Amino acid sequence: MTDRRRPTIKTVAARAGVGRTTVSRVINGSDLVSDTARAAVLAAIDELGYVPNSVARGLVTSRTDAVALVIPESESRLGSEPYFSAVIRGVSTALATTRTQLQLVLVRDQAELDQLTASVAARRVDGVLLVSVHADDPLPALLEGMGLPTVLAGRRSSHESLSHVHSDNAGGAAAAVSHLLARGRRTIATIAGPQDMDVGRSRLSGWRAALTAAGRPHTGPLVAVSDFTEEGGERAMRTLLAQVPDLDAVFAASDVMAAGALLELRRQGRRVPDDVAVVGFEDSIIARHTNPSLTSVRQPVEEIGRTIAEVLLTEIAHPDAPRRHLVLPTELVVRESS
Repeated sequence: MTDRRRPTIKTVAARAGVGRTTVSRVINGSDLVSDTARAAVLAAIDELGYVPNSVARGLVTSRTDAVALVIPESESRLGSEPYFSAVIRGVSTALATTRTQLQLVLVRDQAELDQLTASVAARRVDGVLLVSVHADDPLPALLEGMGLPTVLAGRRSSHESLSHVHSDNAGGAAAAVSHLLARGRRTIATIAGPQDMDVGRSRLSGWRAALTAAGRPHTGPLVAVSDFTEEGGERAMRTLLAQVPDLDAVFAASDVMAAGALLELRRQGRRVPDDVAVVGFEDSIIARHTNPSLTSVRQPVEEIGRTIAEVLLTEIAHPDAPRRHLVLPTELVVRESS
């Protein structure tokens, strides 16, 4: 009776009369194989109809054909912010035509950090994509110290050493404020993102730069720092209205916080945009479904996901390749809120 089971590296090795490591070397194009052994292996592969898999390749290359997408945030934030799902879609698109599997890893506490560290140390993945980077996050330095290819969506600071991809956060924020100034707004506050994140600091600096260029004051009461959540946007808007009752515009550093600001403005009887204009950042699906629809700075989030995956694949294939620091352009999308 004929064995119809799928051939394995073991059956190829047996048919060729060589060891499994020799078969793997032939599969991966290694020069450490004699012409005779190579011919025998190729003949066995052809005869058996063998299709190499990632395990076979890994015997020689130490590759797992898997990368980890690490998000050091809670499930609630992962589910509530469109940014994360868009990044995941972009990463998945870039990997779709490769043999590389994607592992999604949430790091919410020390136990999960220890688990990730053990996985990396055991080289269960070929590289790591890290999203939502905080200045005090130990992961980037840890991964860099282990010599594992790592690419960030965002960066820890302007001096980031690892490869990273991010939007023109400062330029996008400045464009938002310039738009509000052009609409005749005079007292423009901001709901800033966390200041332990470069994205939060950069969007705040863009707001400040645009007001400085226009000769407008940008004092402390015009800034409320929040946490990229809707509830945080509501709290920050409440604080700003208490501190600056006559404000007539707000730039929020995310659409989610802008949505919270709209809720608080409505609660306090402020009309948007008649009394207070509002601009967000990201141009997520949220911006099209608020009431009124939200003017927002569009950032290419899926492209960020695709690009970090492509950069990581390059670094895995070419460990000596120079690290890349890429900034993607933003675009202001004007809707009813401004």
